[in-house]
Amino acid sequence: MAGNTLELIADLQARGLIAQMTGDGALEEHLSSGSRSVYCGFDPTADSLHIGSLVPLLALRRFQLAGHKPIALVGGATGLIGDPSFKAQERKLNTPDIVGSWVGRIRSQVSRFIDFDAGDCSAEVVNNLDWIGGMDLLSFLRDVGKHFSVNNMVNKESVKQRLDRDGAGISYTEFTYMLLQSYDFAELNRRYACTIQLGGSDQWGNITGGIDLTRRLNGNQVFGMTLPLVTKADGAKFGKTETGTIWLDAAKTSPYAFYQFWINTADADVYKFLRYFTFLPIADIEAIEHEDAETQGRKSAQGILAREVTLLVHGEEGLKAAERITQALFSGGVDALTENDLEQLKQDGMPASDLLGAELAGKPLTSLLAECGMAKAGREVKDALGRSAVYVNGDAKSEDDNLKPEECFARERALFGRFFMVRMGKKKHHLFELV
Repeated sequence: MAGNTLELIADLQARGLIAQMTGDGALEEHLSSGSRSVYCGFDPTADSLHIGSLVPLLALRRFQLAGHKPIALVGGATGLIGDPSFKAQERKLNTPDIVGSWVGRIRSQVSRFIDFDAGDCSAEVVNNLDWIGGMDLLSFLRDVGKHFSVNNMVNKESVKQRLDRDGAGISYTEFTYMLLQSYDFAELNRRYACTIQLGGSDQWGNITGGIDLTRRLNGNQVFGMTLPLVTKADGAKFGKTETGTIWLDAAKTSPYAFYQFWINTADADVYKFLRYFTFLPIADIEAIEHEDAETQGRKSAQGILAREVTLLVHGEEGLKAAERITQALFSGGVDALTENDLEQLKQDGMPASDLLGAELAGKPLTSLLAECGMAKAGREVKDALGRSAVYVNGDAKSEDDNLKPEECFARERALFGRFFMVRMGKKKHHLFELV
């Protein structure tokens, strides 16, 4: 165990995954002396986690591989309150029914990253509503609230920023969030002998509050470790694109769009992200970085990153689909695409439109493609047709063809009886579905 733990800490440090640790070396000694229970919390603030949650999820997995027991806490109670940590304004409060439905989805998501059949190290997923939901107000104030100094709470950096921001402030509801998270640590320590809490660096104040409360309530020493918040070299927010947030749920971000997010990682970020988001050995990542530095042209790191993370989140089938779609769009061939692949593309992979048969009659193809945004005007489409640079389901079209849309987009010519992939030139794509 000692060897595994020393390797774990060294690996986390080499990956840049340790922001802060409590205990001045005592945490390393604690981990080395036996198998420990380690927890991280995930609040249901939406019906899916996004890729910002991957660093702590994978950290739980790293601890489990080193011989420790991971506990993923889904915040059915804290999700009803909202964490104010470094948020510019108050969160919108959601109803218990909505939060309850999100808890189930997130429980399922976190379960994909940790092993529930690992003997003494088998993972647990817990919901803090199980112990907070039944606590009455007076008991909470007497048993928990009395251990917290308002002076210290106000001086926490996450709270100070809200108090110092003109017109923002902080409600009493969000102000008490620290007490709830701290109580979670004490309760997990009591129920599961949990002694380590992981969290993002914005959770430092909440984690240290839980360490102090656990000592006061249970008389036990516990520890905390924070992980860095992911930032991009250009200052842009990580996990956001022009089309929105990158989610872990395939119904919200398709495996293809997920894969494309990682394949488009900037050179300035890709080697850091390989350290953060994959289990590739550090020596392998350094070798990739060295080889890329010697390479003229396209680097290999983005492809490796996209494959590794897509495999972790969406499995072998999701990765195969993402690679198959990518290859088909690059080569212009559509024969290899499955019906699910085309559904992914319509979801978020490319511009898409529904077609009604009644809309097609009498409308020139040039107008149809201009109206869907493939061209600024019909003339541009006509020029592309003159170069045989318009393709419908892989077949090149020219001005000499019969270009009536009702025949071009006849159902018997559709992929799977409903899809038409149109490409104009090398890069402009549009997916039509007959409805």
